[in-house]
Amino acid sequence: MNTCTTSQPGSKRAAGAAAPQDLALWSGTLSEHAEFIEASALYNRVFRYGDKGLALNSNLLSALVHNGGSAVGVRAPSGDLIGFAYGFPGTDGTHSFHYSQAAVVDPAFQGHGIGRMLKEQQKQVALGWGSHRMHWTFDPMLSRNGHFNFNSLGGVGVKFVEDYYGRERTDRVLVEWILDDRPDPYAQYRSLAPQSALGESDWGHVIADGDRRWVPIDAGISSGDDETEAISWGRANLRSSLHDLYDQGFVIVSCRRLTAETSVYLAVERADDAPTPAPKEAAK
Repeated sequence: MNTCTTSQPGSKRAAGAAAPQDLALWSGTLSEHAEFIEASALYNRVFRYGDKGLALNSNLLSALVHNGGSAVGVRAPSGDLIGFAYGFPGTDGTHSFHYSQAAVVDPAFQGHGIGRMLKEQQKQVALGWGSHRMHWTFDPMLSRNGHFNFNSLGGVGVKFVEDYYGRERTDRVLVEWILDDRPDPYAQYRSLAPQSALGESDWGHVIADGDRRWVPIDAGISSGDDETEAISWGRANLRSSLHDLYDQGFVIVSCRRLTAETSVYLAVERADDAPTPAPKEAAK
């Protein structure tokens, strides 16, 4: 296993996260200009951004590393950068946190735990800077991302924001991940599955189940898929349902695949001892 042991956030190499057993991988903080150029190239290639306005600036990444932020990577045994994530310190007016803006993995290495390594690496950097919680957003149409955020990491979907990036089809769920060792108030819910069969006719709709709410979605959508009429229809239904759930005080704690076609979110009432999000105005 090829990892590093220095934990100082601003150092050349921050503490490495555990590598998957089938690959000898390195993980740590990026700090050199050439590394930031590599990271930017991977970011643009994975997200397929053609607009230069969405590209990353190497000077910005360097500034983040030196001023409370993160720029972390994972390298294959060949030395190629195959994973990258970056973030910065933030606040919602009530709590301070480390905000993870993006995490990308080379498609050829997906399924090897690279995403988990990146998040764990960011966690160590954030803790080193004194942050005890991390925030990020994801597209709720992507069930695989939802499962990773809620069931693998133990995050909580605390808020829904329509058109988060100010352009169409950028609805996002805001995830909060507590980085310290406090008990998970939603642990009892994370492995639950609905008792009744749910399928395509239920996609995007809220299914009440006592004090729980299930929201089935299309399990087959991936990042970068063309926006078909069916996807647009599903996105509009999901948007309406998520608005209603968050207005009623629910949070999302799980996303599980039920069949090859259908995944389902589980929303429950916010726990009394769970962090409370800032008012909606703070997200603007």
